[in-house]
Amino acid sequence: QVQLVESGGGLVQPGGSLRLSCEASGSISSINWMGWYRQAPGKERELVARITSGGSTKFGDPVKGRFTISRDNAKNTVYLQMNSLKPEDTAVYYCRAIRNGDEYWGQGTQVTVSS
Repeated sequence: QVQLVESGGGLVQPGGSLRLSCEASGSISSINWMGWYRQAPGKERELVARITSGGSTKFGDPVKGRFTISRDNAKNTVYLQMNSLKPEDTAVYYCRAIRNGDEYWGQGTQVTVSS
């Protein structure tokens, strides 16, 4: 089992920044990749960004050029740096991990972009 704990969400004004963290614990060896998804009210969950164990990254189109993802293997933590935030970035952000074909999700953290 892999446990994922997210932190860093909150309320921010348009144009502002936030950094989300996702710390993995448990059977963390052989985690293939970790990443972030988000779900806004009335919408489907969508990819925000993900990073493989080798450091390869992939981003959803709406966040390209504004968000970055990084990982600290020593801390078993993945970070999502969100810059130039827009009201449409408002959503619950979920951390996801894939390990040997099994998927794990965190409980989610709310991000609200509003003036």
